[in-house]
Amino acid sequence: MSSKARPTGTAAQRQARVAAMRAAQTRKARQRRAWWISGVAVALVVVVIGVLVAVKVSSGRDTPAAVASGPASAAVVHGVTGVPAATLAKIGAGSAQKLPTPISAPALTADGKPRVLYIGAEYCPYCAAERWPMVVALSRFGTWSQLQATSSSASDVFPRTPTLSFHGSAYASDLVSFTGVEETTNIASGNGYTPLDTPSAADSALLARYDAPPYLDASSAGAIPFVDLGGKYMISGASYSPQVLAGRTREQVAATLTDPNSPIATAIDGTANAITAAICELTNQKPATVCNERTITQLQSGINAQR
Repeated sequence: MSSKARPTGTAAQRQARVAAMRAAQTRKARQRRAWWISGVAVALVVVVIGVLVAVKVSSGRDTPAAVASGPASAAVVHGVTGVPAATLAKIGAGSAQKLPTPISAPALTADGKPRVLYIGAEYCPYCAAERWPMVVALSRFGTWSQLQATSSSASDVFPRTPTLSFHGSAYASDLVSFTGVEETTNIASGNGYTPLDTPSAADSALLARYDAPPYLDASSAGAIPFVDLGGKYMISGASYSPQVLAGRTREQVAATLTDPNSPIATAIDGTANAITAAICELTNQKPATVCNERTITQLQSGINAQR
């Protein structure tokens, strides 16, 4: 019988080995696919966890997107610069926690007019609170333009307090001059915030001289905001708590300034009246329509009684 008529034992063994090898290769391929899929899944989980951690960490920091600033909306500008005189008169001192403090200093002037100097910073929640009444008060003596909108630091106390910024803004008046200095932004950089405006040497000297004892406690020396009203009065720190503004947008704050029953209005408008009274002392009670109001004259008596 020919040897080609039936497979030899050796050929059968070879066929069996080939089949076994193919089965083993198939198993390995399946294992590799399973491992690859598992590896991709693990990598995706790691990426998702990393993103969540990064979001958690950055939520307390001042990223540019979190504290973006720009021109104030028309609604905000209208609300803060157009508080009716009747509303201000009804509120009086409101819930303002302090009055401008008399100081003994040379007259502070610019262009032949009494000068109001503000030194603060955009990150500062107390500055955020005080800017609102300053804009309201100065609107009674002149005109604002290019007011900027921003918020205080996301990682300081009273985080993201809605406010305005004097950086880039302009003020025009025949009665009083205004200088607004925002020393830093609200964007974190190292252990502080990115620089913005630099006060002049003379203005820095005013801060060092009058934002200190005997006009305030030594523990509060150098506090911001610092406001010098014509060399006759000063304000250090906020005149009311920034907590009043918590959870509100700038539009909501501005919209409530006409409501004499609103806690926001009584704080901001009451402080604005006190600032107005001090400025009227600088302008020789002009304009009369503002400075002769009973609310203002009463506040002037309270301010000057501190001397």
